[in-house]
Amino acid sequence: MSNFHNHCVVTLKGSNSYISSLAIAGKFLCIGNSDKEILLWKRDSLISGLDHELIMENNTIATGKGAVKFLVVLADKLFSAHQDHKIRVWQIDGHGVDDNNHPFTHLATLPTLTDRAIKLLNPNNNVQIRRHKKTTWVHHVDTVSSLALSQDESLLYSVSWDRTLKVWQTNNFKCLESVRNAHDDAINAVAITNDGYVYTGSTDKKIKVWKKGVGQKRHSLVATLEKHHSGVNALAVSSDGSVIFSGASDKSIVAWERNGNGDGNMVAVGELIGHTKAVLCLTVVDHLLFSGSADRTIRIWREMERYCYSCFAVLEGHRGPVKCLAAASTKPNNVHDATTKPAYLLYSGSLDCELKVWQIFVALP
Repeated sequence: MSNFHNHCVVTLKGSNSYISSLAIAGKFLCIGNSDKEILLWKRDSLISGLDHELIMENNTIATGKGAVKFLVVLADKLFSAHQDHKIRVWQIDGHGVDDNNHPFTHLATLPTLTDRAIKLLNPNNNVQIRRHKKTTWVHHVDTVSSLALSQDESLLYSVSWDRTLKVWQTNNFKCLESVRNAHDDAINAVAITNDGYVYTGSTDKKIKVWKKGVGQKRHSLVATLEKHHSGVNALAVSSDGSVIFSGASDKSIVAWERNGNGDGNMVAVGELIGHTKAVLCLTVVDHLLFSGSADRTIRIWREMERYCYSCFAVLEGHRGPVKCLAAASTKPNNVHDATTKPAYLLYSGSLDCELKVWQIFVALP
């Protein structure tokens, strides 16, 4: 059995803003917080022997209103989901970060002005959102909670507390589709598999599976997964795309696998128990699943045998709920050292206003 060795490399201390979202963009780490800001750090600088504790001050941009809820990277572009109901698109400067070089250029706010103007010309594009208020269907009307990219990166999927699932083109930022009332309550998470199935997790305790068939213009509901006893907060896809993981406020993580009938339905094949409070975030790298919880810990899981998952490590150190995670594998320092598998860098953001960087090694027996 392999052994895990881990330690916290560095802690970035914020002010009064909690870390709400993380994304890796090549050599950079993008950090979104509850105070409308996105920060950019060089990943190398976080593990280059600097002080164990750093003040989280670097290139910062103020964006929208309220927390930055989610970040996703496409090449040199960053898509950010916001509490003010908007999605923003940023160009990331790949030349580095210094005092004279702003790392972000704002490209667009979704829905774009052009998209909105075209839709306004046709009254059929208006939807009722409150008793005396209408807006076009391209608008989210509540917090945008999560984003995901299609396999070919041509489409961006967004979900919101307004219970809608929307589909956007990444080349011109046009909204192609909006699934209204996709759930009975706020949608908190979205994930996509390589073969085009879209999964949405909601406070209504359900995970719904969506697919756009060949020749179809819209996604249709193909399955509803029910196993959790409270709201679904996070979704993640295994590295080979065969398993979906869901984390919920009932403290559990459920592993789902296709039933083999080709209809998109899935069956629960495993339940990962260990967290003592709500599971808030999940991320997968290689064969490892990382989970963050309101119990202030991070757990590392691995499938030991088919449908049997084991927790290899519990990372402690945060003083508040762990809200977001990002992870990447790295090469070992000595490629000839047969006793060490590639290490992993894990970034964790918390409601304690701190970001921690963890280095994890997998040692062979």
